[in-house]
Amino acid sequence: MPASASVSSLYHRVSRFIPPAEWMGFEDDIAAILDLKKKRNAVILAHNYQTPEIFHCVADIVGDSLALARRAVDVDADVILVAGVHFMAETAKLLNPGKTVLIPDMEAGCSLAESITPEDIALLREAHPGVPVITYVNTSAAVKAASDICCTSGNAKQIVEGLGARKVLMIPDEYLARNIARQTDVEIIAWHGHCEVHELFTADDVRQLRENYPGVRVLAHPECPPDVVAEADFAGSTAWMSDYVASEKPGRVVLLTECSMSDNVAADNPDVEFIRPCNLCPHMKRITLSNIRAALEHNQHEVTIDPTVAVDARRAVERMLAI
Repeated sequence: MPASASVSSLYHRVSRFIPPAEWMGFEDDIAAILDLKKKRNAVILAHNYQTPEIFHCVADIVGDSLALARRAVDVDADVILVAGVHFMAETAKLLNPGKTVLIPDMEAGCSLAESITPEDIALLREAHPGVPVITYVNTSAAVKAASDICCTSGNAKQIVEGLGARKVLMIPDEYLARNIARQTDVEIIAWHGHCEVHELFTADDVRQLRENYPGVRVLAHPECPPDVVAEADFAGSTAWMSDYVASEKPGRVVLLTECSMSDNVAADNPDVEFIRPCNLCPHMKRITLSNIRAALEHNQHEVTIDPTVAVDARRAVERMLAI
């Protein structure tokens, strides 16, 4: 099949979200990326918050942070390109030290990752001697290296309880820590970091959505404030939200998380009506088809990690995957 025909066939999947005129501007980049992946033996890992033309048309592996971390271990490729933010690319590099890991834009950061440093962890350990430190994957490799174990929003409760400790430090997302604390008897000491997307949602938003859209099912990410999670019908990671929609098939649903997630889940659930309170992550939106193409063409923005940092950071991630 000619490349142009192959690319055109992809449009059906995303046609409800991308107008034909906009798609025409994407076709050359998509064709080039598909060709470059073959030539360079490259795979693209894309987070659930990527836009549909990336998520559905050029990505090889998609999912939440936990899914990408798990799948990255088994990647059979010379080059891994991460369509996501910098900490995700670092995690892929930690798990694949011998492979080339690229990110299309080095400035694709994360408010949570920027909210804490290894020096902060040292001070926390002084204040709470002997208390294990659980670090959310939304952190730098240096912070992971200063921690005991990592977690994601999808496995946080399992990690908290799996350590067998009566008290843990859970950093840096305050709201995730507080939401998990409501589900366990383990005492959780939180940090003050917040996701700049999820902290925007309020309990009043949920009540207004229910008033405006009768019967709507409200799904919230656990990075949302606890009062938002309390008002929701279901709370869970982006993977859990996607699975919920696929299995429950609600007539009308709203996902309280990053905006592109709704488009990506809607593509697989055409009979579900999605209400979209559109909070965009400015960091995720730094990733585009054009800079994915440029990264593969020029082998640019390679992610590297100091070997002394990588050893301890890899240990924290691998300990999470083992649990």
